[in-house]
Amino acid sequence: MVPVLIKDLLTSAPDGRDVTVCGWVRTVRDSKNLVFIQVNDGSCFANIQLTFDRNAPSKNANVEKIESELKNLNTGASICAMGKIIPSPASGQAVEVTLEDLDCIGKCPPDEYPLQKNKMSMEYLRSVAYLRPRTNTFGAVFRVRNQMAFAVHSFFQERGFVYINAPEITCSDCEGAGEMFQVTTLSLEKIAEMGVKAGIGGMKIEEAHKIVDYSKDFFGKKASLTVSGQLEAETMALALSRVYTFGPTFRAENSNTPRHLSEFWMIEPEMAFYNLEDDMDLQEDFVKYLLKWALEKCAADLEFFEKRVQKGLIDQLQHVASSQFVRITYTDAIKELQKSGAKFEFAPEWGADIATEHERYLTEHIFKSPVMVYNYPRDIKSFYMKQNEDGKTVKAVDVLVPGIGELNGGSEREEDYEKLVAEIKRRNMDETIYEWYLNLRKFGTVPHSGFGMGFERLIRYVTGMENIRDVIPYPRAPKLADF
Repeated sequence: MVPVLIKDLLTSAPDGRDVTVCGWVRTVRDSKNLVFIQVNDGSCFANIQLTFDRNAPSKNANVEKIESELKNLNTGASICAMGKIIPSPASGQAVEVTLEDLDCIGKCPPDEYPLQKNKMSMEYLRSVAYLRPRTNTFGAVFRVRNQMAFAVHSFFQERGFVYINAPEITCSDCEGAGEMFQVTTLSLEKIAEMGVKAGIGGMKIEEAHKIVDYSKDFFGKKASLTVSGQLEAETMALALSRVYTFGPTFRAENSNTPRHLSEFWMIEPEMAFYNLEDDMDLQEDFVKYLLKWALEKCAADLEFFEKRVQKGLIDQLQHVASSQFVRITYTDAIKELQKSGAKFEFAPEWGADIATEHERYLTEHIFKSPVMVYNYPRDIKSFYMKQNEDGKTVKAVDVLVPGIGELNGGSEREEDYEKLVAEIKRRNMDETIYEWYLNLRKFGTVPHSGFGMGFERLIRYVTGMENIRDVIPYPRAPKLADF
């Protein structure tokens, strides 16, 4: 008999029918004549209770086998049980299953089981990431992650977007930061030997780089893991009008903060014939859609996060989902921060990026609502953003929300070939790498816009989890690449 998911059992009618339950034991309580087994299969936050009454077993119960199998049960063991679903007299649950047959599929030695400890820190659980989905916290995190991924696709599919897959290996750096993981089939040991022979210790870095002959590499040139699928998404948008990419991206930033990962997922839509205002409208709709989805589809898990992780989480999500986002220029935002009289670690100044402390002050104190800051200084934003007529700012926008600061951001892209070439040269970037990107501006160019949202940043916001490494199944960060 195919097992019924526990989430479906808990909402079933207690009509005495036969059911099969499979999952992992959370607790076993044997009180002489009555045995209570709490089982979870990960389909929902709640457990199902299996009961066995030694004084009055079901007439169909395989008593001897059940007694034998009970000796093998403890926290973490996997089981397959059969019985009848009946009303539960216990508070907090509507149904339970009376045992008629029981199999311990996989034993779990309590003296070796890593999750047997009474107190387990988040850091400890990262060291056993292959088991942490069995805990209440991480089961809830990954169920929410599943729902939010579905919501992302639903939002764009409902609006006529085409889902595309951007390459994970690229020869161009979208952000120009240079913090990319290199992909190569060249022997690093041989390169090191060549460096020693060439006396690399006394060479300039430019000369040292000449030792590596990338023409002999797999792709014939230097290649890296992508930091963004945006540039490739633009090529698709200029043929399919509205597209989005949703996949893994990588950044070799040596950072150990709770906000950074080396491998993370990005949601990146690109829209032809959209200006900045259109882009801002879409971003606001997107954020509200996602949060409303979470509030509706993940209610039980959000209640857990509200109780155990972040007080006031649900109210915060409801507030953002129902608010009209304030829109303010970067210049005016700096003025508001400067005249607030608040003390900041970094003084707000025109020309500098808006720090997280500034973002949160704008949303939590000045406006008390989500804020969209737009028209940023040209020099602190990426090369591809459309320049404003003032020559100092670009049509970029960041979406700020209470509790975390920036959630997503985007821009209108520069569609003018000459202006984009000039900007690449001004930044001393290699024009030959971006020839294909520039050619988009030659052949039927149109105004277009897009934005990006880090998926893990979204999950962190929706769950209230403090560390971004705890909202992805297997976090990758400096010195962290194990299971």
